[in-house]
Amino acid sequence: MEDYLRKNFAVEHKRPSEEALRRWRSAVALVKNRSRRFRMVADLAKRAEADRRRTLLQEKIRVAIYVQKAALNFIDAGKQVVLPEDVRKAGFGIGADELASIVRTHDMRSFQDRGGVEGLAKKVSVSVTNGVVPTDIPIRQNIYGYNKFAEKPPKSFWMFVWEALHDLTLIILMVCAVVSIGAGIATEGWPEGLYDGLGIVLCIFLVVLVTAISDYKQSSQFRDLDKEKKNILVHVTRDGCRQKISIYDLVVGDIVHLSIGDQVPADGVLISGYSLSIDESSLSGESEPVNVTQHRPFLLAGTKVQDGSAKMLVTAVGMRTEWGRLMVTLSEGGVDETPLQVKLNGVATVIGKIGLVFAVLTFLVLTIRFIVKKAKHGEIENWSGSDALTLLNFFAIAVTIIVVAVPEGLPLAVTLSLAFAMKKLMNDKALVRHLSACETMGSATSICTDKTGTLTTNHMVVNKIWTCGRTISIEEDNKMEDVLRSSISGVLDILLQSIFQNTGAEVVKGKDGRNNILGSPTETAILEFGLLLGGEFKKHRKESEILKVEPFNSVKKKMSVLVSLSNDGGKRAFSKGASEIILESCSKVINVDGKAEPLSKEQKKSITNVINGFASEALRTLCLAFKDVKDTSSVDSNSIPQDNYTLIAVIGIKDPVRPGVRQAVETCLAAGITVRVVTGDNINTAKAIARECGILTDDGLAIEGPNFRDMSPGQMEEAIPKLQVMARSLPLDKHKLVTYLRKEFKEVVAVTGDGTNDAPALHEADIGLAMGIAGTEVAKESADVIIMDDNFSTIQTVARWGRAVYINIQKFVQFQLTVNIVALMLNFISACVSGSTPLTAVQLLWVNMIMDTLGALALATEPPHEGLMKRPPIGRDVAFITRVMWRNIIGQTIYQLIVLAILKFDGKRLLKLSGSDATATATLNTLIFNTFVFCQVFNEINSRDMEKINVFQGFFDSWLFITVMVSTVGFQSIMVELLGTFAETVPLSWELWLTSVLIGAGSLIVAVILKCIPVEKCKEASTAKHHDGYEQLSSGPDMA
Repeated sequence: MEDYLRKNFAVEHKRPSEEALRRWRSAVALVKNRSRRFRMVADLAKRAEADRRRTLLQEKIRVAIYVQKAALNFIDAGKQVVLPEDVRKAGFGIGADELASIVRTHDMRSFQDRGGVEGLAKKVSVSVTNGVVPTDIPIRQNIYGYNKFAEKPPKSFWMFVWEALHDLTLIILMVCAVVSIGAGIATEGWPEGLYDGLGIVLCIFLVVLVTAISDYKQSSQFRDLDKEKKNILVHVTRDGCRQKISIYDLVVGDIVHLSIGDQVPADGVLISGYSLSIDESSLSGESEPVNVTQHRPFLLAGTKVQDGSAKMLVTAVGMRTEWGRLMVTLSEGGVDETPLQVKLNGVATVIGKIGLVFAVLTFLVLTIRFIVKKAKHGEIENWSGSDALTLLNFFAIAVTIIVVAVPEGLPLAVTLSLAFAMKKLMNDKALVRHLSACETMGSATSICTDKTGTLTTNHMVVNKIWTCGRTISIEEDNKMEDVLRSSISGVLDILLQSIFQNTGAEVVKGKDGRNNILGSPTETAILEFGLLLGGEFKKHRKESEILKVEPFNSVKKKMSVLVSLSNDGGKRAFSKGASEIILESCSKVINVDGKAEPLSKEQKKSITNVINGFASEALRTLCLAFKDVKDTSSVDSNSIPQDNYTLIAVIGIKDPVRPGVRQAVETCLAAGITVRVVTGDNINTAKAIARECGILTDDGLAIEGPNFRDMSPGQMEEAIPKLQVMARSLPLDKHKLVTYLRKEFKEVVAVTGDGTNDAPALHEADIGLAMGIAGTEVAKESADVIIMDDNFSTIQTVARWGRAVYINIQKFVQFQLTVNIVALMLNFISACVSGSTPLTAVQLLWVNMIMDTLGALALATEPPHEGLMKRPPIGRDVAFITRVMWRNIIGQTIYQLIVLAILKFDGKRLLKLSGSDATATATLNTLIFNTFVFCQVFNEINSRDMEKINVFQGFFDSWLFITVMVSTVGFQSIMVELLGTFAETVPLSWELWLTSVLIGAGSLIVAVILKCIPVEKCKEASTAKHHDGYEQLSSGPDMA
C-alpha cells in the first residue's frame, strides 16, 4: 500500500507542483460525495481562471500607472465633476469615486488642481497634523466606504445539510427505503410494512445531521482564522494621538504612518517621508521598486514599503482600490491540500475498492443462496412481493457495506484535526497561515531562531554607558538623573542631539497626557535614556531640520541621518548601530571636555574591550557617533558620509531572557530538535544569551556571519552539525544555512524571522515562523505561522501540536481500519455460511456514524501530552500506517471476528436463549450488534495510545472524547431498548447487556497482550538518517 501511496498520493508540503496535484485527483476513485470529500481541496480549474483574471487585472493596473495618456488627461481636464448631494450634506468637498480615481490613475494634474495634499485634506475635512476625529468615523464610512473587500457570503447550515445529502450511497439507500416502504405496505399492511424503510430514512437523517453539524463548525473555525490572518494593525494619528488600529477600521482621511516592511493598507497620497521606496509587484507585477516623492506622491493599497518611512493621507478604501478587486481573485480556487489529506485520500481509495469488491460479493452470495433455496423448495417460478423485498434488503445491505467501507471521513478527519489544532494554537498565541505547517512542524528536526524578542523579553533598558573614557552603570534611582548629568556634562548636549535626531521612534502624548514612545524596543530604550537625561524630544527636533534619513536595516546594521544646524547653517550627520561597524567608521572620539580628539589604535582596542565586556554580560551594544559636514561642493549636498565620524558613546542595553525559554529549549532538545541561534547581534552577546538558554554547549560552535559566508562546501559540511550560534549574520546567511540544512542534511527546518529581508529564508524553510510583534508585514506574508507573542516557548507549542495532529490521525486510521475490516468480514462470512447478515442496513449506518464522524471527533481532537516531546521527530517519507498500527489492527480484528463468529454460529446454545426460533434469532442478532458496537467503543479507548499500555492517562483532559463516548453508549442503549421497530433490535436483559460490555472490554486485555509483542523496525527506520516516526521507540512490556 505504501508504494502505491508514494507513487500516486505524494505531494510537497510547500508549493506542490501542478502535476502532483492533478495526479492524485485522477487516482481517487469511488467517491461517495465529491463536494464534501473535496471541500478542503483546491479547485484547480477555478484557480487557473482566477490566475488569468488576476494577470489581466495586473496588466490594466500597470497600464494605468505606467502609461501616460496625454489625450485622456486633456479630455479629463475639461470635465466638471458634480459633487454628490450626500457628500455635500456630510460637509465634504470631494466624492468617493473622484477621490479614488486621482490616486488610482496617478492623475497629477487633478491632484495639483485640488491643492495637493493640503487641498485634498481640506476637502475630506481632516487636519494632516491631528488626523480624523473619532466621532466622524461613521459618517466617513457611510460616504467613502469600509476598508473591507467583497467576499462570498458564508455557507448556511442548511447548505451543509444539502451537501451531505449528495452522498451517492445515501441517495441509493433513500431510494431503497422508499421502495421498501411501498412494497412493505403492499405486502405487510399499515403500519408494519413502514418500519424497515422508515428505519433507514431516520438513520440517514441522523447521519446527515451529525455530518452537517461537524462540517459547519469546521467551516466556521476556518472562516474565523482566515479573518484573523488578514487583520493587520496599522499606525495612525487620530485626534492628535498616534495609535494602532485594525486595517478594517481604516477610513478615508486617516493619517497613516509607514515604515520598512509595512503593507500600504489603503490608497493614499504622501504627506511627508524619507527615502520612501515601494514594491508594487504584488499589484502591477513590476519587480522594480518605485520611489515615492512629493513629485510622485501616490501610494496604492497592497504594495509594500521596501525602504524609508512616511506619513500618508488615505484617499480610498476597500473595493474602491485596485487591491480590493485583486483580493477577490486571490480568494478563489481555495488553498492547497496538505500531504496528510492527500495521503488519506489514497488510503480511502484503496479501502473503498476493497469494500466495493466485498459489497458485490456479499450481494451475489446472498442472492445466489436465496435463489438456490427457492429452487430446492420448487418455488423458483413463484415470486411474490415478499421475495422482492428480500432482494431489495440484500441490495440495501450491499450498498450500506459500501457506505461503511469507503472511509469518506479519513481525509476529513485531517481537516477536523487541523481546524482543532489551529484554534487551540490561536489561543496559545500562534496563528497558522498555511494548513500544512501544522503537520510539517511535527517533523521539524531543526529550529533556527532569532535572539532578540524571541529568546529575550524585548523589554529593553539602557544598563550601561561608556563615554569620555569611563563606564557608568545606570541604576533605578531617583537621583540617577542628576548623577548622570554631572558625570557626562561635557558631552550631554551632543549625546542628546544624537539620541533625539537619529531615531525612527517618536515620543507622543497619550490620551492620559503621559509620554508614550512608539518605536522598536531598542529605539524605545535609547529614547527613554534620553528622557532620563532631561532631554525633550520635540525641542531637539525643532532645533534642526532633517535633510535625509537612512533607516536601519539588517544588511547595513546602522541608521544614519543628516540634519541642518540652525545656528551656523552647517550640516551634521549622526550614525548609530552595531558597535564594531560604527567604531570602524570613526576616526575621532569625544573627550571629557566634549572636544573631538584623534582615535588612536590603543583607544580603539580599549573601546573594543569595553564592547566585548558589555556583550559578555549579555548586553546589546550600540555606538553613537556624529560628523560635522562642512564642505559639500564635491559630493551630493544631501548624501550622508560613511566614514571619519567622531565616537560619542557605547551603550549597553539589557534585554533579559524570557521566563520559560530554557525549559522550552530543553524540551526541544529532548524531542530530537536542534536549536540554533541566528542573530545580527554581537557574538559575545549572542553566546552569553545562548548559554543562558541552554543552547550553546561546551562542544558547540559559535561563529560570525562573514566567517560562515567564506566557508567552502566541505568546511560547511563539517561545521554545520556543531553550529549552535551564528552572530552578526545577514539575512542571506540565514537563507544559506536553511538551504544547506534542507538540501545537504535533509533536515526539516523551522526558521524565525521578523525583517523584510528575512522573507527569502522564511520562504525557503519547511516552516517559516514570523514574529507577530516585531515582524514586518512582508515577513508575515512569507511565513507559515505567525508567533503572536514572539516567544520561543510558543514555537515549542507549535511543534507539540504538529506531532499531536499526526499521531491523532494515525490513531483514527487504526480505529477506522479495524471497524472496516470487522464489519466487512463479519457480513461476508455470515452471508457465505448462513445466507443472512447479522448487521442490518440501519445498524451499519449507525456503525458508520460511530467510526466516521464521531470517531474523528473523539480521536482527531485529542490534546497533546508531554510524552510527545520525548520522542524523535516524524521522518519525512516514513510509512504512515506503521507496523505497530498493523499489529494492533490485525490483533483486534482477529479477536472481534472470533467472538462475533462464535456468537453468530453457536450463540443460542452458549447463551441458552429460549423462546421461538424467530425470537431467539432476533435476540442473538441484537446481542451481536450490541457487542460489535461495544467492541468499537473500547477499541476507540485503546486507540488513544498505539504503544503504551496505560490508555487512560489524561483520559479526563479531553472532554470531547468523553462526550463522544457517553453519546455513543447512550444512543446505542436507546436504539436497542426503544427503537427496535426501526433498528430491527429487541430489548436485552441485564445479563446480555453485561455480556456485550464484558466482551467489548475484552479488547482492552487483547490490546495489552498485543502491545507486549515486539515489532520489528521498518526498513526505512534502520537506513534513514533521521528518525522514522515513532517506531524507533521500544515497544513491548517496558512501554507500560
